[in-house]
Amino acid sequence: MGEISNKYVTIKTPIDGAPSEANFEFITSSTSTSIEPGSRRVLVKCLQVSIDPYQLNRMKSDSPSHNSIAVASKLVPGKPIDGYGIGRVMASGHPEFQKDDIVVGYLTWSEHAMIEEPKSLAKLDTMGFPLSYHLGILGLSGLSAYGGFFQVCKPKKGEKIFVSAASGSVGNLVGQYAKLFGCYVVGCAGTPQKAALLKEKLGFDDAFNYKEEVDLKLTLKRWY
Repeated sequence: MGEISNKYVTIKTPIDGAPSEANFEFITSSTSTSIEPGSRRVLVKCLQVSIDPYQLNRMKSDSPSHNSIAVASKLVPGKPIDGYGIGRVMASGHPEFQKDDIVVGYLTWSEHAMIEEPKSLAKLDTMGFPLSYHLGILGLSGLSAYGGFFQVCKPKKGEKIFVSAASGSVGNLVGQYAKLFGCYVVGCAGTPQKAALLKEKLGFDDAFNYKEEVDLKLTLKRWY
């Protein structure tokens, strides 16, 4: 049975406050490269991972979301953090994946990942775009923003749109989609710097720091 050295990221202990670099560590272990006949295992070299906000709840000592869905389960100190990512197939026993295929799905924050049953993996056609695009605007955040805005909200051109948490990975895209669609867009964020970013870099018509406001309804009457 062959093995390769594998460095991965883990949490040292549960994190109930704002995470910092000191809360994480690299651990080096070994990963088996063995693909037995008839196995559906896929060995992937991890290229990029998406650092998503939902991971914060997974790092906590306790959260109601831990028991909601599998991808929101509590992280275990010392074990690799898993999450959405992109990788290159190094070896495969699965008929749908071949060596050097680029794949997207749930991997780990590590150099290599052995996927036992790759139900979450899919071949990725990069369409000529950088890999990072497929973890952002073409990934979970981008699809959430697009589907939520166009398919659920179903806006009309010229409407006024308010985006909460507008500097987040989904909110900032909702605001940009809305502007491109022809809407008037106001967003809120948690710091003056983030509010300035929305107006000066992302094209929002206006933005404010919600922590400086006492009554959100009165605040929104400035624009709506």
